[in-house]
Amino acid sequence: MAKNANKTADTANPAQMCDVLIIGGGVAGLSLALRLPESLSVRMILKGQPEQSNTWFAQGGISAVIDKRDSLDAHIEDTLRAGAGLCAPKVVKAIVSTGPEEIEWLRSMQVDFTTTRDKRGREELHLTREGGHSHRRVVHHKDSTGSKLQTSLMDAARARPNITISNFRTAIDLIVDKSGRECIGAYVLESDNRVVPYCARAVVLATGGVGKVYLYTSNPSVATGDGIAMAWRAGCRIANLEFMQFHPTCLYAAGQETVLLSEALRGEGAQLKLPDGERFMYRYDERGELATRDVVAFAIDNEMKRLGIESVYLDISHRDAGEIKKMFPTLCKKCSERGFDLTKEPVPVVPAAHYMCGGVSTRLNARTNIGNLYAIGEVAHTGLHGANRMASNSLLECLASARFAVKSIKKQLASDKPFQPQCKPWDESRIMLPNEKVITLQVWREVRHLMWNYVGIARTTNRLLKARKRIALIYKEIEEHYARYKVSTDFIELRNITTVASLIIRSALARKESRGLHQLVDKPETKKQYDGRDTVLKKRKASEGATREGQKRKLTASATNVSRMSASKR
Repeated sequence: MAKNANKTADTANPAQMCDVLIIGGGVAGLSLALRLPESLSVRMILKGQPEQSNTWFAQGGISAVIDKRDSLDAHIEDTLRAGAGLCAPKVVKAIVSTGPEEIEWLRSMQVDFTTTRDKRGREELHLTREGGHSHRRVVHHKDSTGSKLQTSLMDAARARPNITISNFRTAIDLIVDKSGRECIGAYVLESDNRVVPYCARAVVLATGGVGKVYLYTSNPSVATGDGIAMAWRAGCRIANLEFMQFHPTCLYAAGQETVLLSEALRGEGAQLKLPDGERFMYRYDERGELATRDVVAFAIDNEMKRLGIESVYLDISHRDAGEIKKMFPTLCKKCSERGFDLTKEPVPVVPAAHYMCGGVSTRLNARTNIGNLYAIGEVAHTGLHGANRMASNSLLECLASARFAVKSIKKQLASDKPFQPQCKPWDESRIMLPNEKVITLQVWREVRHLMWNYVGIARTTNRLLKARKRIALIYKEIEEHYARYKVSTDFIELRNITTVASLIIRSALARKESRGLHQLVDKPETKKQYDGRDTVLKKRKASEGATREGQKRKLTASATNVSRMSASKR
């Protein structure tokens, strides 16, 4: 396909054409787009503004072996230990090995990382340490690494003539061919509410996480599990969704937006305390506040339940105020806006849903089991994180997976036959406008409360069974509504969080042990026979029921009662 073939969307053409369609606009999608040959036309679809991606909110940094006192073997060992017996060692080695190279590539893309001076006065990268790491190896830009990455890479992408970036577009579903074995595009809800098929030779899911499935999350509002839900409906295998990571320390301010307080604070000496000032982490782990996230989040949650308190406290006030403000200017400002002085007092913190360690099952080259379909970043399950992600390995995975995916995509496109996709127009026949917005409201709150209370940090089999039963009813109602009414972004997201919630519950019930982020109160032991065993939801052929037309055919002539779906999404 010719360079610049799709730089400006042709609104007269019902189908948009490109070589590579990237759904998502964080560091994974951007780094892939920038590494593709400029001879390929690339289309990036973003649900909102670039500032709404999970990348933007990443504070800590990128783990990479830079210090001479550190080693690749140490980084690998730390990652394997954090993953609690479920990491894929070959994948860990392949991704971790790219760390230094990725840092240099980012610097070539005008990302300026925080530096310091060594004893001889020479400038070098400043490295911080986070939970689970045995060395200082986190490269960062102050306390706002993600926003710096996002801004620099987005600027570079906008300057490339072959890359078209479209904001305020919501992918609805993937388009697979008649065989169900190859992906040829996606249906996209445009900013003017038209649904347009986007046809592509290669489709890349870079949609990020699933945080909005839960009531409390560090994620932005767009993190509704869209990629996992679309991939599942298309027939992809999904792995390890029971391992949802809860970030231990999010600022607790009732009625206000969640603010993540970077793990780097604990790396620089911040202490976790109870309301009476007692430190408690050494009762749970010899590493104290620098234990892995699963341990710290569980400890905080347990102390809150044990004492009946709303939060615990994070205290770094014993450090020099000037140093704190220099290292964490963004966090100091955000705390101040909510009435707290991070430099002078302990601040209240609670855990919140943060990162999905499972996802769409991929090979190291980012290929899924559906032809022409790739997944990179948080949406994918590569085998790097296992049962618990080690801090700052996620941005590294985004960069490395994008690098590996580019090689695979180039190879695929070089051997492709002439591209003649059969992307059918979106079917809106027999579709009605919703006459009550209440139909898509209450379920938002109900699903997220249900997941928080029944499928959160500590779980029981009984609560999981109750959650499965209720989610099944909600899911049925949503699919019936989807077949009858015109879609909106809110409803598409609701459909996706319900799909992902159902898959998380199913995965959690399948793992009859406690391991890493999956803590089953009635089965507290970690079973050796589960070492190295992923929870894989098997591939199912993309059925008629996964398409809008199929859903219509499944509906009976009688009216379906969907009145139970009510109240507020946000």
